[in-house]
Amino acid sequence: MPARRIGEARVSAIGFGAMPLSVEGRPDERQAVETLHAALDAGITLIDTADAYHLDARDPGHNETLIAKALAAYGGDTAHVLVATKGGHTRPADGSWALDGSPAHLRRAVELSLRRLGVEAIGLYQYHRPDPAVPYEESIGALKDLCDAGKIRAAGISNADPEQIRLARSILGDRLVAVQNQFSPAVRGSLRELELCDRLGLAFLPWSPLGGMGGAARLGSEHTAFHEVARELGVSPQRVCLAWMLALSPRVVPIPGARRARNVRDCAAAARLSLSADQMARLDGSTGERRTG
Repeated sequence: MPARRIGEARVSAIGFGAMPLSVEGRPDERQAVETLHAALDAGITLIDTADAYHLDARDPGHNETLIAKALAAYGGDTAHVLVATKGGHTRPADGSWALDGSPAHLRRAVELSLRRLGVEAIGLYQYHRPDPAVPYEESIGALKDLCDAGKIRAAGISNADPEQIRLARSILGDRLVAVQNQFSPAVRGSLRELELCDRLGLAFLPWSPLGGMGGAARLGSEHTAFHEVARELGVSPQRVCLAWMLALSPRVVPIPGARRARNVRDCAAAARLSLSADQMARLDGSTGERRTG
């Protein structure tokens, strides 16, 4: 698997977003562990999680606990695997999504994540989503304090705009290493954040790069160019999509999710798929028009 950098860490060019293994529609534990092991077998060394990836208040941190269990049960070496987690989102008893970006919450969240992951320091900890009730600089200041305390080795931010990226950079300096925003053929609004990451030397981690849990299967039918290029190359539209993202910038590390091992293997194969200049131009210009016929 070709590698890319997130701060000082070298990771696989394709990561794995573990969220589908713990939220609504999640598989049983056997299948979930099998899927995580398939990712490792394929050379994936970046696994993205969050403390809020669970169903409701009855199983907090389910995804982090699952990943720790899968890594412990894996037969090979996992010392080089970067588990990136997030805090700042919460899931109340009714299973809805809420926010808490207060420094006190983030400090507690990190302690709980450390315990669930079974590590002394978190390799990459990301502020999940800005909380309008808390000044952004206070939330990011908490990440700085956690870096200073040795609880987290590097910091990232998610769902951030350019102003927030610059503010986080001014507070964290070189300890800010990644920005994780939604980006896909249908959602391209974060191109400006990707370009800023290029200039600042930050990794850009697209979440839901294939359209999310409900949209990945429709990628080829909803985006004509991706279907056509996939047909030319004899691969899936999803593989073409990830290869396109990788070609946009050496800072991009997509984190597609999956519930099944075969889908993980297909995503991982995108790291070695080459696209021609003509194919890239067609994908860049795709507007998401539906394929007919």
